[in-house]
Parts: sequence; C-alpha cells; structure tokens
Amino acid sequence: MTKIHLLSTEAERMYVIEQMTFEEIASKLNTNERTLRRWGATGDWNTKRELYLKSRQMFHERLYSFAQKIMDSIEKDLDNGEKIDYTRMNTFARVLPSIIKVKEYEDIASKKESSEEKKGLTPEAIRLIEEEILGISHDDSNNEAI
Repeated sequence: MTKIHLLSTEAERMYVIEQMTFEEIASKLNTNERTLRRWGATGDWNTKRELYLKSRQMFHERLYSFAQKIMDSIEKDLDNGEKIDYTRMNTFARVLPSIIKVKEYEDIASKKESSEEKKGLTPEAIRLIEEEILGISHDDSNNEAI
C-alpha cells in the first residue's frame, strides 16, 4: 500500500466512524483539507457516514425493543401475581447500561447531523425505569446507584 492510500484510508475512518470534520482530520493528519474533500467525494464518504449512523441507530432500536419485551414480560408476571424469574430481571438490568452507552453515542453523532431526529430512550428515561420498575434508588449528590 502506498502512503497516500494509507492516509486516505485513515482519513475515511476518521470521517465515517469517528465523525470528525474535514478540518479536524486535516489538522490531525497534517493534510490539505481540499485533498480530504476530494478523497471524500471520490470515495462517497458522506453516504458511508450516513449508513454507519443508521446502522448504529438500528442497533439501538433493536436493543431497546429487546429490553422492552423483557420489561413487558416482567410487568405481565407482576400483574398476574406470578413469581418473577430472576434471570429475566438480571438480563434486563444488564441491558440497561448498554442502552445508555449506545444512546450517548447516538446523541454525539446526532449533534453532528442536527437534521436527524433523536430516537430511543434518554438517560433520564432510563433513570426513571431504574427507579420506578427496578427499585434502584440513586443518590443525587454523586449520581450513583445505592
């Protein structure tokens, strides 16, 4: 691989995955911004960036749907007075932090693409679920679970 090819590949990764601007990439790679824009146009980086963001959003939506199904089954058992299977509660409790991390990533990515509407759970909604459904209380002074 040539130096130009390696530089172009790294610049594309920074643009598509790290969501950096051409200006930021030019500064980090010590490359002309016009060259980066030309590489971006030739390689269709904008489309790749959009597809990458959509794939991340689809993952969040699937993760959210999975958590919703678990929560619904737990609520159904509670409503019917049945014993809650601890494995479902454990799974639900383990999925929540993942939703938060994915959501935080999406919030950062969506700031760069302000035209797209935010979807999914907010950290505040997750905190409410933790408190209302799971009974996890939070100490407001240091924002950690007790």
